[in-house]
Order: sequence, then C-alpha cells, then structure tokens
Amino acid sequence: MIATDTSRQWQPIIQQMELVVGKQGVMVTPEELSVYECDGLASYRQPPSLVVLPQTTAEVAGVVQICDRHQIPFVARGSGTGLSGGALPTEGCVLIVTSRMNKILDIDIDNQCVVVQPGVINAWVTQAVAQEGFYYAPDPSSQIICSIGGNIAENSGGVHCLKYGVTTNHVLGMKVVLPNGDVVDLGGKVADTPGYDLTGVFVGSEGTLGIATEITLRILRVAERSRFCWPTSRVLMQRVKPLPISSVRVSFPLAWKSWTTSVLMP
Repeated sequence: MIATDTSRQWQPIIQQMELVVGKQGVMVTPEELSVYECDGLASYRQPPSLVVLPQTTAEVAGVVQICDRHQIPFVARGSGTGLSGGALPTEGCVLIVTSRMNKILDIDIDNQCVVVQPGVINAWVTQAVAQEGFYYAPDPSSQIICSIGGNIAENSGGVHCLKYGVTTNHVLGMKVVLPNGDVVDLGGKVADTPGYDLTGVFVGSEGTLGIATEITLRILRVAERSRFCWPTSRVLMQRVKPLPISSVRVSFPLAWKSWTTSVLMP
C-alpha cells in the first residue's frame, strides 16, 4: 500500500526499484514511510511516496534513472540529523536513503586521504585512522551520528570550523550520480586539481546537483605533542600590576534598551 500520491501508478515503479536494490531495499507501507517524513527539523513533515535504500553507486544510478524516466522527483537523505530541512521529502517523491552505503573504501595514509561511502558516520573516519596518528577535522557537533553524505550536501560547519574550516575545505573529490543517472568523477586525491572547482560547487548544493556516492576526504596528522603551562601565584603577583582607579562602564542589554552604570575599581 502506498501512503501518498495515489494519482500515479506506483506498482510498476516499485517492481523496477526492487530489480535494482532488491525487495529489502524498498519501503512502501505507511508505517515505514512515516519514519522518513522529516529530518531533525521536525516542525515540517511530508511522507515520501517511496523509500529506496541502495548500497552501491550502480544501484543509486539505477534508482535515479528510473526516477528520470518516469519524471519522479527524488530527494537524498543521510542520517536525517540536519536542522535545515535538507532531507525533507516533497510530495510524491522517491526518498533515496544512503544509510546502507556505510563502507570505508580506502585508507591512503601516504596521501593523507580516505575514500568513504556517503552513509559512513563522521566519527568513524577518525576512528579508522587514529592508530596511524591522523584524524578527520570537521565536527558538526553531531559527529557520532551524522553521515558524511549529509555533511557534503549541507557543507556542515560546527565547533571546529573556526580553526579548520567547514566540510568543503576537507573534501578532495567524489563520485557523483547526476539527476539523469549519469556517473561522473569530480576532483581526486590531489588538493588542487586543474580546471574549475566543481567539487567546491557540489559541496553544499543540498542534493540539487546530484548524489555523492564515494567521497575522498582529507585527513590531518595529530600534533606530535602539546603543552599547557599554568603560572604559579607568585609569578602572577610579580607580573600583574595594580590597576589605577578608573570608571568602568558596563552595559546590560534588555530588549531594545540598555542601562549603564559606573563601578570604581581600586
């Protein structure tokens, strides 16, 4: 039974999808579809007409080709943790969920990069290379559950972006399925490839340009050592000079007004 969009004949489409991803990779019941009716932005909900869970680039391309042939809109979804509605289904759409594409395909320590599928969890990348003394810098503050594919689509930032930049600064290349089902390669393992920065254009496009199925990420070496020095109270007393009497103005904003007071400090 299909939950939405009864105007379209879905049964032949479901059969075609099952030929591509198998029966276990297609969800059609209202109970199954309701799980995917929103992402982390739960204020907006729209059940998809069909949920498909591919596991390879070829399967994603096959699903997208079916959508293109039947003029069916599709939306890509990762872990569904985003707060901007990026994975929110549209009415009558096929939701392509990449959570089963969760393999780390290659770890290249010499070139300081890894190749992953979009369903790989952010924190898994660091865990995979930690023994070699490397880590993956971007942390959208949900790294234990958010997926790399969603990070790519949203160009996720997070608590580390001030020092390390956002996701696009750590993506070297990717394999992409275009909206017509064609597969193309963008970028590579080299930081600066010749020609236009198509990788940079794709990152943050929120699924409008295609679906990334293999992503090459830049990893960083862990610092060899770190030190933290805390001065003793004697050193502080020697270095800190008493402040002269002065008037310090302190503002406390409240609504659209502010009050200022003067405080004397010895």
